[in-house]
Amino acid sequence: MKLAGRVAIVTGGTRGIGKAIVWSLAREGAKVAFVYRSNAEAAEQLVKDLELDQREVLAIQGDVANKESADAIVEQVIEKWEKVDILVNNAGIIKDGLLATMSADQWGDVITTNLNSVYNFCQAVTRPMMSARYGRIINMSSVSAHYGNSGQSNYAASKGGMEGFTRCLATELARRGITVNAVAPGFIETDMTEAVRNAAGSEIKKKIPVRRLGLPDDIANAVTFLASDDASYITGHVLTVDGGLTLGGL
Repeated sequence: MKLAGRVAIVTGGTRGIGKAIVWSLAREGAKVAFVYRSNAEAAEQLVKDLELDQREVLAIQGDVANKESADAIVEQVIEKWEKVDILVNNAGIIKDGLLATMSADQWGDVITTNLNSVYNFCQAVTRPMMSARYGRIINMSSVSAHYGNSGQSNYAASKGGMEGFTRCLATELARRGITVNAVAPGFIETDMTEAVRNAAGSEIKKKIPVRRLGLPDDIANAVTFLASDDASYITGHVLTVDGGLTLGGL
């Protein structure tokens, strides 16, 4: 197993892409702590399922947008497993709307949850990883960071900021054996994208060269690769996983 002996933190880990990432990392041998905000039932079920599969897992409730919460979560994981090797910043929300009518809360909630949370957790793990001279940080971006979707100025800004942050942090940490990369999914079959998929119907698949929507496992596999030693010479990179969607634009 490629991640045997590693310890990982995954934010937003109870459903969709996050849940698939938790499973993928665990199956490769990592001990995984996943963070959830409110769905305790889903978190408890995921823990049960992973434990039945003989995986080591820890569910932690917390607000990823709160710096003190992020610090406490990282401290809890280190207390339990003595280190953090892998951080996956997956937590994110969408509150779409045209800018002309977008409320300050719509803008602020998306930026705070999607972008500030990345700062919170990256800063919390940086010193432990630097001391260990090893780390893998993967931030979940989106193709929306590069291709303008009407009504997603807040979401695109959060993901574009995340990618710039990823490149800067990669240069800061490279000499300490820590890689920092991002994964940018296209249209993936999750609850978050359901409204967009329903509105666009079959037209979405016509824009994707491979002629299918992505699955959460498609993204999880990319994350697991970047978290492994197979990707030790890759840093500051944004890996687009979209079935070729962005080859011709959105």
